[in-house]
Amino acid sequence: MASVEQAQAALNAVQDAGSGRSLIELGWIQQTRLVDDRAVFRLALPGFAQSQRDRIATEAKAALLALAGINDVQIELDQPSSGAPIGAAGHGHVPERGHVPERGQLPERQPIPGVRQVIAVSSGKGGVGKSTVAVNLACALAASGLKVGLLDADIYGPNAPTMLGVADRTPEVSGEGAQQVMKPIETCGIAMVSMGLLIQENQPVIWRGPMLNGIIRQFLYQVDWGERDVLIVDLPPGTGDAQLTIAQAVPMAGAIIVTTPQLVSLADARRGLAMFLQMGVDVLGVVENMSVFIPPDAPDKRYALFGSGGGARLAEEAGVPLLAELPLEMPVREGGDAGRPVVLSHPESISARGFLALARQLSAAHLAPA
Repeated sequence: MASVEQAQAALNAVQDAGSGRSLIELGWIQQTRLVDDRAVFRLALPGFAQSQRDRIATEAKAALLALAGINDVQIELDQPSSGAPIGAAGHGHVPERGHVPERGQLPERQPIPGVRQVIAVSSGKGGVGKSTVAVNLACALAASGLKVGLLDADIYGPNAPTMLGVADRTPEVSGEGAQQVMKPIETCGIAMVSMGLLIQENQPVIWRGPMLNGIIRQFLYQVDWGERDVLIVDLPPGTGDAQLTIAQAVPMAGAIIVTTPQLVSLADARRGLAMFLQMGVDVLGVVENMSVFIPPDAPDKRYALFGSGGGARLAEEAGVPLLAELPLEMPVREGGDAGRPVVLSHPESISARGFLALARQLSAAHLAPA
């Protein structure tokens, strides 16, 4: 009959796909014990590693069943880490686990250590180019000399790694258990994290709200962001759990609403804008994307494929600025597919100049030196 020590040695071979470290070392496999001919252990994966659960369970069972006298394996699943704020340098307030606010009281927003300002980029519906705006805005702010982070909070459809050319990279993770800290990927002058860096290509993320909340809080507080003038948060479309988590978790400079001129897009954008106002988050303004199409063979022509004036109407209704009217150009799509955003790949294009002007406007109004 195998011993507990032999069972632990077998489990020591099961590794985290990202860091390559043993799950025993990381503290993700705990309380290994033997009950008759059955091996039992607890699997305590942090939120960002939940996508590895099936693979880890399969490898752990195979390793244990190969030992003499073990005919069954029982895995006890721990709840994912709640993502309590843990800074890389150990500073900043860390709320006690299990603390529940009084009825009707929102939890106090906690700043991210080292991050001066947080700006959310949001949209009411998908397909309006929100991620394109978030990625190029981050790159444009970095090109102006600011230290910029990008948090891809679109957990179900993470596109930032592809747009930044780092879809094949995996962030490093240090520490053990709930004290783990992730190091963001540095690319295109910015530091970024995304669910797309933690899952395999074409792997769906099938999570309910609590797990989504956990991973977003880990991206906020258990990432070594360092010193950042601004963190751009690319939110998923709609008014769901991700938006609520961000709005309730951190103090923000405000949110940018991205829309196209199309009536359907405007209707959804109004809802998104109203949500932030109800949550007590400032709306910095509206960005109208795909305002006109500029054909590559006739750069002097403009085609209003999705209508015109919608962004201006939305901004006027809400009493907020119209921050930019960005055209649809071939280099924007090409840059996103090639992993080199248009701000960097075609800095003289009309689109790039629009993003750079947007960055200057936001920087002057909301990111001035302290």
